[in-house]
Parts: sequence; C-alpha cells; structure tokens
Amino acid sequence: MPPTAVTRLMENYTYNSPTLQLEWSNVFKDFMYPVFLFLFFSYLFIIVANAGIAFIVFIDKTLHQPMYLLFWNLSINDILGNSIIVPRLLIDILRPSSERIISYYECVVQAFTTHMFSTTSHTVLMIMAFDRYVAICSPLHYATIMSNKMLIKLTVSAWGVAFVLVGILLGLTIRLNRCRTLIKSLYCSNAALFKLSCESVFINNVYGLTFTVVLFTGSIGSMVLTYTKITVVCLTSKNKSLNSKALKTCSTHLVVYLILLLSGMSIITLHRFPQLSDTRKFVAILYHIIPSSLNPIIYGMQSKEIRRFLSKLFDSKKVLPSF
Repeated sequence: MPPTAVTRLMENYTYNSPTLQLEWSNVFKDFMYPVFLFLFFSYLFIIVANAGIAFIVFIDKTLHQPMYLLFWNLSINDILGNSIIVPRLLIDILRPSSERIISYYECVVQAFTTHMFSTTSHTVLMIMAFDRYVAICSPLHYATIMSNKMLIKLTVSAWGVAFVLVGILLGLTIRLNRCRTLIKSLYCSNAALFKLSCESVFINNVYGLTFTVVLFTGSIGSMVLTYTKITVVCLTSKNKSLNSKALKTCSTHLVVYLILLLSGMSIITLHRFPQLSDTRKFVAILYHIIPSSLNPIIYGMQSKEIRRFLSKLFDSKKVLPSF
C-alpha cells in the first residue's frame, strides 16, 4: 500500500476515532460506593414507580382520561430517558478510569436520548397545561375539545416535535469530523460531542442556542398564559368546587414543571462556570434522577383515582381467614 494511503488511513482513524473516553471526577472516586448505591436505588425506584403508574393507567379504564393518558406519556419518557443513561453510569462507576470507554455510536444514542428526554418532558407538560386550561376554563366543552382524536394528535405532536428538533441538533453534530476523543462529561450530550471537533461549530452553537431559547420560551410562555387565564377564571368564579379542583390539579402540574425547569436551568447556568465542572457533572445526574423520581410520587399521591386503585389492589391481597 502506498505511503500516502497508509498516512490517510491513520489520519482518518485519528480524526474519527470509533471509541471515546469519558472524563469522570475525583469526587466520584472518593465516594464511589455511596454514589453507586444512590444511583442504583434511585434507578430502581424510577423504574418501579413509573412502570407501576403506567401499568395502572393502562389497565384501569376509569383512568382513560386525557390528564392520566398524558401523564402516562411522562412516565414512559422517564423510563426511557433513565434506562439509556443510568445503567451505563452504574457500570462506569466501578470501572478504572482507563476503561471508561464508549463507542462513538453509543455516545450518539446517549446524546439523542438525553435531549429527547428533556424536550419531550417540556412538550408533554405544555400539552398537560392546555388540558388543565380547557378543563377549568371551558368545562362544558371539555369532552368535545379533548376528544380521543385530539389527544392522539397532541401526543404525536409532543413526541414528533421533540424527535425532529433533536434529530436536527444531532444531525448537525454528526456531520463534523472529530479530532479529539475525550468526552468531558459523565455521559454524552450534543455539546460534549461537537466539542470533539476541530472544525467550525458556529452553526451548531447557533442552532443549539435557538433550540434552547425556543423550547424554554414556548414552555414558560405557555405555562404563564394558561395559568394566568386559569387564575382569572378562579378569581371571578364563585364555584368552590371548581376552585378546589383547579387548585389540586394545577398545583400538582405546576410543581412537576418547576422541578423540571429548575433542574434544566441549573445545568445551563453551570455550563457558564468551567471551574464548577465537578458540580455540573453531579447536577447533570440529578437532572435525570430528581424529576423522574418525584413525578410518580406527586401525581400518584395526588390522584384519588390512582390511590383508589392501589387500595383495591392491596385489599384484594389480604390474607383470607382460615377455617
């Protein structure tokens, strides 16, 4: 083989390595087993709690209402988002730093899943806000507006918009040649991937910033608009039953949204402070763990229908008296 051809092959391997190195922090090394146990039990709880809620909503026909079916989507999203990230983290914690290697294709899948998880959480919660708005502000037309056909359209839109936006985000990154192999994070993200390139990432930065601004503006804007109208209706209405229902369902939804929003804003803010990279890595883990752990607790405990189903389930398992 000619020398130029050999050189070209070496350059291709060097600049587009099929394997990448994950950079962990010494902080996690010092607390390896506590962090492992925290992640393990958190992941176990996330899977059991969210799968349990999703199963209950699926089999109980009384829960086949827009609010619960939308929450079903949130539970599925939490399961998928954590199942791609957390098991890999558990394995990497116990590995020596030199063995924390990930293939480029697995890294792309991780990055896609991470951004899908975040984006879908926002889009589903936006649709849930619209559902609450219709239920409280137009109760007589609720069944007509939130029909099965509309619910399917909204659900497909929530996942479809997230898929297209994240697909473009990762597509712009995949086109770049890589000249580095060190991922300065515990798991892969779009920013971590395009930072491996020595080419111009101007387009990536512009689209990434636009993507974030549009998502957060649309998300926050829809919440402010819907909750402002709901508040006006509640203040002008003398219907105590309506106000009680609004307070219960809206407070639950708002708490879940604020947890997601604050978690995401924390990571974005910490990206501006390179000296806090260890803190950012830990917060990045919590971004997946905290919302996904609290969602089934908040919605499950607040829903009398879900509590009623669980009470019936446990009552049916009581030991029969012996004769």
